[in-house]
Amino acid sequence: VQLQASGGGLVQTGDSLRLSCAASGGTIGGYSMGWFRQLPGKEREFVAYVRWSGGSTLYGDAVKGRFTISRDNAKNTVYLQMNSLKPEDTAVYYCTASAQYYNSDHYYRAGSAWNYWGQGTLVTVSS
Repeated sequence: VQLQASGGGLVQTGDSLRLSCAASGGTIGGYSMGWFRQLPGKEREFVAYVRWSGGSTLYGDAVKGRFTISRDNAKNTVYLQMNSLKPEDTAVYYCTASAQYYNSDHYYRAGSAWNYWGQGTLVTVSS
């Protein structure tokens, strides 16, 4: 599965942005899908994920209540709606896919569950 993230850009504090992650080379229906973010020199941070069934989502503490992950299996695309953006949300956002099935969210949050990664899209939030 190849993943192509898009939708990043320069916005101001309080603005909204929607990231998209289009998959090719396979259908996302059987994959859990997620988003991580990272700044140079910093650790990768878990943002959100949605289970393959679509019925369960999990968010990182820093984005809970502001970001929403969703998936459209028919379009083979995953979205990250980001509202009330803050300067600390500035990062390169990566979408990811997992073919692993775990009962625990730990492996998805920690990063070890993910098999495929996109190239990233830069989000810059100015103050």
